[in-house]
Amino acid sequence: MESQQMEGTLEVVDRLLPAVRQVMSVREMTSGGAEHRFAARFRGRLYFDADEAYDRLHPIFQREETTLALRSDGDEDVILAFPGIIIPQPSNPWINLGLFMLTLFSMLFAGAMYGYRGPIPETTLEVFLFPLREIQRGIPFAVSMLAILLAHEFGHYLAARYHKTAVSFPYFIPFPFSPFGTLGAAIRLKEPPKNKRVLLDIGLAGPLAGLVVAIPILILGLSLSELGTLPLTPEAWQNQALEGNSILYLALKYLVKGRLLPAPVSFGGVDPILYWVRYFFIGLPLPYGGLDVFMHPLAWSGWAGLLVTALNLIPAGQLDGGHISYVLFGRRAAKLVPFIIVALVILGVFWWGWLLWAGLIFFLGRIYAQPLNDITPLDNRRKTLAIFGLIVFVLVFTPIPLMGF
Repeated sequence: MESQQMEGTLEVVDRLLPAVRQVMSVREMTSGGAEHRFAARFRGRLYFDADEAYDRLHPIFQREETTLALRSDGDEDVILAFPGIIIPQPSNPWINLGLFMLTLFSMLFAGAMYGYRGPIPETTLEVFLFPLREIQRGIPFAVSMLAILLAHEFGHYLAARYHKTAVSFPYFIPFPFSPFGTLGAAIRLKEPPKNKRVLLDIGLAGPLAGLVVAIPILILGLSLSELGTLPLTPEAWQNQALEGNSILYLALKYLVKGRLLPAPVSFGGVDPILYWVRYFFIGLPLPYGGLDVFMHPLAWSGWAGLLVTALNLIPAGQLDGGHISYVLFGRRAAKLVPFIIVALVILGVFWWGWLLWAGLIFFLGRIYAQPLNDITPLDNRRKTLAIFGLIVFVLVFTPIPLMGF
């Protein structure tokens, strides 16, 4: 059986070689065996643009029932033929619709809990029932939050369809009894993107589309929010939390309310700049008795939209930020992962949620979405967009998302 397989792969090399020689000066050709994932490999130098070479070879490789991939290895170009053809499998839209409805209800529940101002329920049954009685109060939060998530996910979806890359509809993730009622949403690429340019377009379209919706919602929500005095003691605000700041969120609060918030009663003898740097990164000292904005549900969803965008733009693995770092730095992007994990562990001292993210990135952060044509570089416009994506991450990243009293 093994000799028959080897004979078959040698035949694949022979059949593909004439076409490969039309686009590459071939220095070496290798047939795949039982120990290789590929059926054929050709090394050399392409005569012209990798995209043009890919377009010429793709139909020929498909006729041989192989999947074409272009790679670079030092100063050489590599053409690979993997056994089989990628055939995108159809999705079940009822699953997407079911998850969407569950997430909508979960968000309505979270919005009702956020808007509740009555006495604290004394029984588990009351904890569940009181938001149901006030479910209409959750509409502003649920509708605005869904608008942000839909914009984000359909940004990915439409960019993928534009580039003729098979993709699923969004899968929304309900998370009942949580502050937002959801863990966000995700789409699944059913096939690798053609090249780095396509990967960037798909990866960056989601965060940018989400921000286009989130920022106006946040500005409107802040304009509807009232300023008030924070509790003077931890006991006065038991089981509550204060939202953290990103650079963009601080700037928008200043734009709408005319001051940096939360404004402390005093800076405790510390230079105001040093005070804000410390508070921004570690959330201390807590501004007891200070002036702050009491967030309208629209402001709460807008702030959550910035947080979701920041989490997606972490430059690691299959996250949107991981796509950006890969198209900019290639396989060197994986070298950033240990530093990201260390930074998240340090921040985890002040907010435990970062420890969970550090664990996820430790196990999954080195797996990047590699395009079929990994040779074609970004054009200048996309390089600028990729760098802009990293700048957006810095602007929306919230070092301490929630601070307890």
